[in-house]
Amino acid sequence: MKKELTKAEEQIMHALWRIKKGFAKDILESLKEPKPAYNTVLTVVRVLVDKKYIAFNTYGKSNEYYPTISKADYSSWKLQILKKNYFSNSSKELVSFFVKDNKMDLSELDEILTLLKNEKND
Repeated sequence: MKKELTKAEEQIMHALWRIKKGFAKDILESLKEPKPAYNTVLTVVRVLVDKKYIAFNTYGKSNEYYPTISKADYSSWKLQILKKNYFSNSSKELVSFFVKDNKMDLSELDEILTLLKNEKND
């Protein structure tokens, strides 16, 4: 998998996932307040291109950027890292943590299990 992202890089990726593709100004507009400077966005975008998280098409002197990894794939990869580093690579420990420590309602867990069973049967 690719290299991990900094908080600023993840912010840019979330903006790009929201808009699907866009120019630097579009990415900046999609960011939440407080927004970084335009040049900061360009710098982070260049880093993400170097890390191969973003690619682009050039139109004249402007680049239109798009993600090369889906939000779902990135989230899955990050969750695997979290599971490995904090839960002894155990899905059971990970789920148990969310149920106990995050006060997840058991009815929510039942709903999740039902969804998973239905997806498995499809």
